[in-house]
Amino acid sequence: MAKNVLITGGTGLVGQRLSEILLDKGYSISYLTRNKKNATHLHSPQIKLYEWNIKKNEIEQEAIQQADYIIHLAGAGVADEKWTPLRKKEILESRTLSTQLLIDKINNAPNQVQAFVSASAIGYYGLDTGNAWQYENIESQAKDFLAEVVKAWESTIFKTQKVRTVAIRIGVVLSQKGGALEKMAQPVRFYTGAALGSGLQYISWIHIDDLCEIFVKALEDSQMSGIYNGVAPNPVTNEVLTKTIGKVLNRPILPLNVPAFALKLALGEMAGIVLGGNRVSSEKIEKAGYQFKFTKIEEAITDLLA
Repeated sequence: MAKNVLITGGTGLVGQRLSEILLDKGYSISYLTRNKKNATHLHSPQIKLYEWNIKKNEIEQEAIQQADYIIHLAGAGVADEKWTPLRKKEILESRTLSTQLLIDKINNAPNQVQAFVSASAIGYYGLDTGNAWQYENIESQAKDFLAEVVKAWESTIFKTQKVRTVAIRIGVVLSQKGGALEKMAQPVRFYTGAALGSGLQYISWIHIDDLCEIFVKALEDSQMSGIYNGVAPNPVTNEVLTKTIGKVLNRPILPLNVPAFALKLALGEMAGIVLGGNRVSSEKIEKAGYQFKFTKIEEAITDLLA
């Protein structure tokens, strides 16, 4: 019988592609959704829906009972809206409370769950760590909003008592169906592409297919446990990434960068995400045996945009 993977955030950018890959590999899939009636148009008929209510601390019992694995991707989009105090609360609680609910069910309800694999984020390391390589065993001293969110999130993830637990610190995901690449490629297509701020800030990117295959490996590899960076082996600067998009789309890049003050005016506190950067290492996941399909930025961008 096919092993069942219960996914939260299954209709998001990563969740959709991961679902396709898991179905191709012969897994059965179910989603946790806030409203089954409203969600039927969002998924394939092969995917079973269960309801959960994070505020009420409720999950349909069968969802956990029939799951062999759980992949937790749910969380309010970090860059979708301005960071008002209310939005910040939502970004934090959508991660910590949803994780706590799943952990409570894994720890206390009858189940056969073999592994709990959760998204995390390279925001753990801080908004801007310059040129220094960032490894999983580094204890972050960062005090910015996103770093504090990830610390709280990870401390909840590892409250599991009975199952093998893995957290993937996700970098900048490159996909043709939305996310960071679409936002960066749009001005380039209209001949207004330019590097942001200094342009020297590192972007630790990953092709969406590699990220999804890392999640699959985390399910299947019983030796994997703890935290792994979900980034490709060769981070590049913002300037290099922008110029690569220009090259692949056959568009010139403007010689003047978008100034930092303009981004701060437009984005407020959130500007730190694009003005800062991290050079994050993929060494640990490679040592665990994962072989990347896309190690160079030009290969990845060409695959997605050409």
